[in-house]
Amino acid sequence: MKSLLYVLQSFNVLYDEPLHRHTSFKIGGPADALALPESRDELRELLCVLKNEDIRHMIMGNGSNLLFSDEGYRGVIVKINRNMSKFSVSDDTVYTEAGALLSAVASEAMKSRLTGMEFASGIPGAVGGAVFMNAGAYGGEIKDVFIKAEIMSESGDISEFDNNRMEFGYRHSILQQSGILLSAAFKLRAGDYEAIKEKTNELTEARRSKQPLDMPSAGSTFTRPAGYFTGKLIMDSGLRGYSIGGAQVSEKHCGFIVNKGGATCDDVQKLIAHIQAVVFHAFGVELVPEIRIIK
Repeated sequence: MKSLLYVLQSFNVLYDEPLHRHTSFKIGGPADALALPESRDELRELLCVLKNEDIRHMIMGNGSNLLFSDEGYRGVIVKINRNMSKFSVSDDTVYTEAGALLSAVASEAMKSRLTGMEFASGIPGAVGGAVFMNAGAYGGEIKDVFIKAEIMSESGDISEFDNNRMEFGYRHSILQQSGILLSAAFKLRAGDYEAIKEKTNELTEARRSKQPLDMPSAGSTFTRPAGYFTGKLIMDSGLRGYSIGGAQVSEKHCGFIVNKGGATCDDVQKLIAHIQAVVFHAFGVELVPEIRIIK
């Protein structure tokens, strides 16, 4: 096989790039290469090269829901972030590229006196990841405001998907089976600026007071099992503050695993398995990880 240096010579690429620099967990060994396409045309060209050369690859955004292996990633990480992050507002609709931060889009909606995205104001990921996961918080989800998206297939074809075609569910969308989000449009409603700002501030304060925002994490570690609150299950199992290596059940919110310093992927995985076993033994509830573990 041709060397990555030769195959990717015409693209903006970082080689042997430590992935802990690109995730909110601050964990992960080096990727063979991390590519930063500047446009959809460059992304299409890059994907074509990777497919033709049969090179393993994956798409990532802001890295707020990912846990990479300590050994890193053998292949190419394609990062869609600040390089594809334009957004705009027209009437009651927000149009945004996949790499825009969801919090920035929510802030722009507030400035435009549009209501409906307040729930997203503190979610740390990019739009692409938020749609991929149907991200949600405080009673709102992406599917509630989503109207359409442009999605690129691995072969480079671009199609428009409406809400129904996205197959949204709890922390799920069709993107988890195939496709790469290029852009999305969100339909909001005209509202009162002060009321929108007040609600946004309330949710921001709720996050600040209840979540360990001052420590590296990947957000909520587990999906919420029907009829239960994950954090309470973990707390009631006596695991508040429980640590394995540098990974710890947050003292502030037991639904989060935090990196208290020097945590490895192995530490986090062992802690996840321990939590699952203890909670199942105590309550008969199976916890399913929400974070994506990439090896």
